[in-house]
This record gives sequence, C-alpha cells and structure tokens, in this order.
Amino acid sequence: MEHTSTPPSNDRSGPVSSVIPRRFLDLLAILLRSPSVVGAEHSFFRVLKRELEERGAQVSWYEGVLVAQGAQPKSVMFSAHIDRHGLVCTGPNEFQYAAFVASARSDLLGNSVSEQLMNKIVHRFESESVYAYEPWSGAYHGSGVIDRAYICEHRNNLIFELAGMNHLAAGTPVAFQDRLKQTDQALVGQLDNVLTAAALVYLFELGFEGTAFFTAQEEAGKSWRYLLEWFRRFGETTNQLIVVDTSPYPDLEAAGQQHVVLRNKDANATFNEPLTQRLSHLCDELGLRYQFKDRYVEAMNAIQKAKGEEPSSLGSTEMGRIIAASNGLVDGTTLQIPTSGYHTLSESAPLASVSGFLNILSGLCGLAQPAEGRLDV
Repeated sequence: MEHTSTPPSNDRSGPVSSVIPRRFLDLLAILLRSPSVVGAEHSFFRVLKRELEERGAQVSWYEGVLVAQGAQPKSVMFSAHIDRHGLVCTGPNEFQYAAFVASARSDLLGNSVSEQLMNKIVHRFESESVYAYEPWSGAYHGSGVIDRAYICEHRNNLIFELAGMNHLAAGTPVAFQDRLKQTDQALVGQLDNVLTAAALVYLFELGFEGTAFFTAQEEAGKSWRYLLEWFRRFGETTNQLIVVDTSPYPDLEAAGQQHVVLRNKDANATFNEPLTQRLSHLCDELGLRYQFKDRYVEAMNAIQKAKGEEPSSLGSTEMGRIIAASNGLVDGTTLQIPTSGYHTLSESAPLASVSGFLNILSGLCGLAQPAEGRLDV
C-alpha cells in the first residue's frame, strides 16, 4: 500500500512520553528469537504456552490457535497472529516463500501471486542470513545465507537458493536470523506480528483477566478460520473482539505522525462502531494521536482517481474476514501500531507508538503498568 502523506485524524499534537517497560522488551527479544514461519508455527506455540503459563494464564491449544484466559475470560478479548514470513524447502536446494506455499497460491490452481508482488519480494531478502528448524520442536537444523532469488519462468513462481542448506529435506521451514534492535527512535526487527503478540503476553504479567487468542497462518489468509472455529466450537459470541497488529507506512517519519492506527472498516466488512469509538475516546484521554486508515486510503484514492491512477485497496484484516464469515457471531475492531519497512527484517515501530499501544491495552483492561523496570526513551 503506497502512502504519500499521513495526516493524523485527531488534533492532539503534543509530545507523548515514550515509556517502555524493560520486562516487555526482554520478552519481545525472546519471542523474536523463536522461529514462527507461516505454516510452521507449532514450536512458537510451545514457547508462547510456557511464557503465558508462567504468568498465570490458563492456556488451551487448538489447531491453529492458542487461547490464553484469565479469571474473567469474557471481560476483554484480543487476538494477534503469530506467524512471520520465511521460506520452506520444496526440493534439493530449492526454497519458496512460505506464505505462498501455505496459501497454495500457484499457477497450478489459477490463483498465482501477481508478478508485481513477486518482483517486490525477489530482491527484499538478498544475502540475508537464515536458519532451518524442526517445525514441531523448534530444534535447530543449520544456518545459511540467501544466495539467489528468481522467478521461475516455467512455473511462474518465486524460487530461492540458499548457500549452506543443501542438506535440508522438503518441508523444512527456514526462518530469517533476527534480533531485536533499538535506536533512539524505534524498535527494529521482523516485528510483524511478534510485537503485538508480545504485548498480549505482557498483559498477563500485569494481571490481565480476559482472553487472548494467538492465531497461525494470518499471512496465508487462514487465521480467521481457526479463530471462528473456536467460537463455533463453544457456541461463544462477542462484539468486543480487538485484533491487534502492525500497519505499514512508507517511512519512519510517516509512521511517527500517529501513535496508533484505527479502522472503521477494511475491504471485507465494517467494524463495530461503538468499540471503535471507545478506542478513539481512550486515545484522546491519553493524549495519543491516531489515524483511521480506511479514511486515509479513501482520501488518497480520490487523488489517484483524479490522476487516472488505479486506487489502492482498503486492505484485508483478520477482523474483517471473521466478521464477513461469521454471520454476526463475531464482531469487533482493530488496533494497530504504525511501522515502516513492513515485512522486512528492518520493520521499525516508533518508540512512542509502542509505549502508547501498551498504555491503551492497559487502559482497556483497567491495569496499571509498574513504575519499576521502565525504559524512558
């Protein structure tokens, strides 16, 4: 999604103190080092289960979704996807983009990935260090470097070749080597979507009593299915689900023009209006700048239309997909952290945005963040 400017939706323009708890940063660093390639998230679920149970959560593991609950599970409900982009071995020294494999997108089924998208990705990870792991246990299976990436003309598919990974069998997931980095402006790493998943785990450390869902295969467009199946399994319904994620901007300056991103709708459905308003009112109370992404895209599309250019999509979210498919069973809204460098190893989240996001979550749950162990930036 292309952006040329990013005007905030509310007029709160004063500086907001960026206070990030040290224990949250430590947790995020641990989770970022644990692989979770789309379609091979089982080992990450194991790590999450341990971290959640250590913080007092009751954890249940279902196919494609980990459910953590406190003493009042219906009080507040959040959802975060836990898969990250990576590769999967599909033959001798042949690797493909895991999200494409998990979503079965190829010319064989007539739903191939666009050439524009493949050309965008083909140069994104040149010379990046990677490592292979066993998807269930997370056991390390060796490391290497992306040696070459190209579009196979016969299959019209994106192919990667890796140096030092000839020993891998087909089906082995390959994650990007990454560590949490911090500048004076932002947290940096492959943040989508381990950043907001870590925030939900951290809530249980503060005494969160609601429910947090952690879903698999969002990058393959499947996470909403696992979430909806959970609600149908128990006959549960809600109009208060908040899906948390990151939201892309062209650069860090544009991302920093708002602390958080809200939406009234996406390309699939209109979100719960009272809940969306509750988030915006809480932002106002906390002095946080926010932007409605759908309004921004519509404004940009009007400009593009006047120039004779193709309009941009409103985007597709887990929330919109589950609203459209659930026939009223599940409703809610989204809360997102603005970032730059989306879907790369240098995705950057402004420190003030991360701090503001944690404050909003705490405010929604009536929790207070501890004064000790905070990092003032």
